[in-house]
Amino acid sequence: MIDDDSVVADGGELTEPGKPRSPYSERPVARARRAQAHELIGQLVAEGRVLIPDPDDDEVAEWRRVVNYAKRHGLEPPGKRIEKVPYGGPGLELFLAEGLHPNARNQRPKVAGGLIPVPARLGHLHQVVAALKDDESRLTMPSALRRRSLLLLQGLAAEAVRRGYELRKARSSFSSREGGVDVMVDGFAYTVSVRQEFPESTNPERSARLVVELAHGLTDRPGRWRDRKSRTLEEALGVILGEIEARAAEDAQHRQDEQRARAEREVRWRAALDVAKQQAVRKQLAEVLHEEARGWQEAAALSAYCMALERRIQELDGTADESALDSARLWLEWARAFVRSVDPLSGLPGMPRTREPTSGELEPHLKGWSPHGPERRGCG
Repeated sequence: MIDDDSVVADGGELTEPGKPRSPYSERPVARARRAQAHELIGQLVAEGRVLIPDPDDDEVAEWRRVVNYAKRHGLEPPGKRIEKVPYGGPGLELFLAEGLHPNARNQRPKVAGGLIPVPARLGHLHQVVAALKDDESRLTMPSALRRRSLLLLQGLAAEAVRRGYELRKARSSFSSREGGVDVMVDGFAYTVSVRQEFPESTNPERSARLVVELAHGLTDRPGRWRDRKSRTLEEALGVILGEIEARAAEDAQHRQDEQRARAEREVRWRAALDVAKQQAVRKQLAEVLHEEARGWQEAAALSAYCMALERRIQELDGTADESALDSARLWLEWARAFVRSVDPLSGLPGMPRTREPTSGELEPHLKGWSPHGPERRGCG
């Protein structure tokens, strides 16, 4: 999380003087992503579309990051947008479509720097702020600072409601020195908290300072604002709410991309499932064919035996004992009847009936997909 007034290194400490942290745009990953995005835009403009025949999950995720980079940094040609659609079953097609996406949010400013009115009295509070005011276990600090903290939260709450957002009790766990609210934008919750910056300081000026923080996991976006000579927290509320809106816009884009990725994954999984079913049914038919071939070979061998037995009876007719010949003829008659019963070609074979393949029968043909759904991978 980046401090609004200072650059913070990964470890949370201020970077040493003379060793400024390089901006994100100049880091190797960002430079590589930027080059990929420019290459993609150039190819789309020149050829109209880019086809990825059979990407794996990692390739799909990487293409999504490249497309997102192009969108976020305004690389799409004026009046056009990049769209992704399934191509040829498991494939992916990227192309340039006309106009803004129909689900695009209203173009809210990335940073709303306008001043937000802060009330002078703790009256007519939003119910969430009022509940925080009544909770003596929160915002444990001098009364003047506690009052100012509540006024700041009320100013932010009133403007958030005016813009159509919802306020809820903060879900985050705070220390007794802190207190905050959740601002709900498009289904996303953003926790804004206030605390005394230097509660242990004996310096009256330092101990009177407050910090406002915007929690949102691991991010390089601004997330902490302090009282400074150049700008008070009251003057920073517009920036804070603008940062919430900017994060909500990014989160909404990520959610949309994830929904598209799930839809694409569903298409690829269903295509793989269809192929697996065909292969599993083919295996069923092949097993029937092998079984009939084995039966036919056995019938052919038994039929040859019957012919040889018949010749032998004819050779011995008149010389062998008549009772022995009669017994042999009875045996030959039974053997020929048996051959007819086991010979698959004694009648005209028809197309065998197949059944719905089981999960175990599908799995060997799914190339790593799970037979149960696109969100789970199989073991094979």
